[in-house]
Amino acid sequence: MTGGRGSVDGLGSSAPIGAMLPAVFADDDLAQRFVGGLDDVLAPVLNVLDCLDTYFDPALTPVDFARWLGTWVGAETEGIESEARLRAAVAAATRLHRVRGTRRGLAEAVRLVFGVTPEITESGGAAWHARPLGPFPGAPRPRLHVALRLPEPTPADAHRLDVLVAAARPAHMPYTVEVSAAERTPQR
Repeated sequence: MTGGRGSVDGLGSSAPIGAMLPAVFADDDLAQRFVGGLDDVLAPVLNVLDCLDTYFDPALTPVDFARWLGTWVGAETEGIESEARLRAAVAAATRLHRVRGTRRGLAEAVRLVFGVTPEITESGGAAWHARPLGPFPGAPRPRLHVALRLPEPTPADAHRLDVLVAAARPAHMPYTVEVSAAERTPQR
């Protein structure tokens, strides 16, 4: 894969300049060849402008632009994920920002990176009491534990999970992570 956009061989202009010239230049070979060269230069630009909305759709944009688009929306990507995971992360980024720091947001971020829903335990809680000075919900010390069961875990997975949880957790919350092998069901 190359590093960026380029010209497209044989791409015709969607708005040829020669057809827009005054009638006196319609039969002028020099004028038509001159603006034909401009058409070749402008055709890729006009093509991008004609298809501009697709560049901002993670499902349709070219892969290199999807990576760049991911930096715009703050997608949690590392540059090693598959194309499908990259597109899913970019598409979900704005939705994940709304739930960032919540249990649901953390679970969705981990699921997007690893393809597996994690087990999350935390110390928080919420409750309502009719009388003041009721007992506080949750544990007195904050804690967060994220366990992930993968079919074939590697040491790199634990590091990736640690980095991801550190970025997606509530800022004040101490945390631990655990990556282990998923239990396999016996084959019949």
